[in-house]
Amino acid sequence: MSSPLTHLFSIATGSSEPIYRQLVDQARRLIAGGQLAPGDAMPSVRDVALALAVNPMTVSKAWGLLETEGVLTRRRGLGMTVADAPPSGHSLAQRAQLLRPTLERAALEARQLELDPATVLALFTHILKDTP
Repeated sequence: MSSPLTHLFSIATGSSEPIYRQLVDQARRLIAGGQLAPGDAMPSVRDVALALAVNPMTVSKAWGLLETEGVLTRRRGLGMTVADAPPSGHSLAQRAQLLRPTLERAALEARQLELDPATVLALFTHILKDTP
């Protein structure tokens, strides 16, 4: 049985960023943004690996790193859950910092495509308004 939370995770196969790092960053953003709350069960390694067609060891590495950092906790019989007191707060500035690497990659791609900032900002604004 697949976890309903597996749909929250995705990978960019063409990215130079390792898959485990993509999963770690996504989990951090989901927690900081409140989509995953303290005590919420994380989808199992198996469910995420199957949903994303990746090696289970990759997902295990991501969850293990988040456990080491205190973002996730292992609970007997429940698997991994979001820590009751995540190590970093969820201030606006901290949430914005989690978005920065993604925006830096997007800015690099926009420069490579020789798009002007106004066009890129208009597209980003459109995407923000149209995405649920």
